[in-house]
Amino acid sequence: MALAISPAKVGIDLGTANTIVYVEGKRIVCHEPSVVARHSGSGAILAIGREAYDMIGRTPKSITIVRPLNDGVIADFEMTAAMLSYFMRAAEVKHFIKPDVMICVPSGVTPVEQKAVRDAARLAGAREAYVVEEPFAAAVGAGLPVSDPTGSMVVDIGGGTTDVATISLNGIVKSTTLRIGGNLMNQAIEQVVKDEHQVLIGERTAESLKIAIGSASERFAKKYQPMTVCGRDLVTGLPKNITVDPVLLARVLAEPIDRIISAVKTILEETPPEITSDVIEHGIVLTGGGALLHNIADVVAQATKVPVFIANSPMACVAIGTGKILNDGRILKKSFKNSKQMRD
Repeated sequence: MALAISPAKVGIDLGTANTIVYVEGKRIVCHEPSVVARHSGSGAILAIGREAYDMIGRTPKSITIVRPLNDGVIADFEMTAAMLSYFMRAAEVKHFIKPDVMICVPSGVTPVEQKAVRDAARLAGAREAYVVEEPFAAAVGAGLPVSDPTGSMVVDIGGGTTDVATISLNGIVKSTTLRIGGNLMNQAIEQVVKDEHQVLIGERTAESLKIAIGSASERFAKKYQPMTVCGRDLVTGLPKNITVDPVLLARVLAEPIDRIISAVKTILEETPPEITSDVIEHGIVLTGGGALLHNIADVVAQATKVPVFIANSPMACVAIGTGKILNDGRILKKSFKNSKQMRD
């Protein structure tokens, strides 16, 4: 009798900015930008992930850089499927054993959008494909007691969206998704540098400024040193070095941060009092790449009067959570018992 081989279990944080893959028994095996480079004429794929990201701002007219996801949902189905297939190969998932795959999506996405994600995963080689809402996966990945009758709150700040949710008994109690994330913050930095210095910088330079000296508050920004970057002078068209003040960045980042804080307050107000009291006692957990913005935990805590903590490995929380859910039959069954996706 032939020996039955169990399928691999793969959790994927399919993000607007980055894709992270978690494989059972191996933990995080792939963490690359969600970017595809293709030939402008033939449409042939030339590079995916880090290799494609390194081409941004440096491509000839014959190469187009594509971000297959927009605000956490699929904008280009074919490119998303190709990207998923690439990442699954990079994760060394064997082709002869089709894996069970769980992919995260922002809370509140439509059934059509969920189906598009599952279809893309199956096209990429998945045996079974499930989706899970990002804040729930983030809570599991952060080690919160999602199965207990205890309220938890997660704020997952990704590249394209921010999910705010309260969670209890393997389900989301209240949630909202904002079209705010690291990409929007980068765009705000590009714009303020253009307005203040008449210099055009690229996406990657804006990202480096945000990581190095970006702060969630002007008050905290004063402790960081200005940073020198190179851009293109809009008057002469020539390269020009400029020094960017951290306080200037904090001013433009204040608007998206304020909107995130407003959403946190709204969800706390809409959540049942018993769960809100649990959150006040145990605190709010920040996940996602945006949780790494300097001083953001302090700013959110000051505004909400609730303790705020940054999860361990905040960027990997969602991917780790998807893998854990897929591997834990109890959570999987309870979380999806009323979901149509279990029957698709």
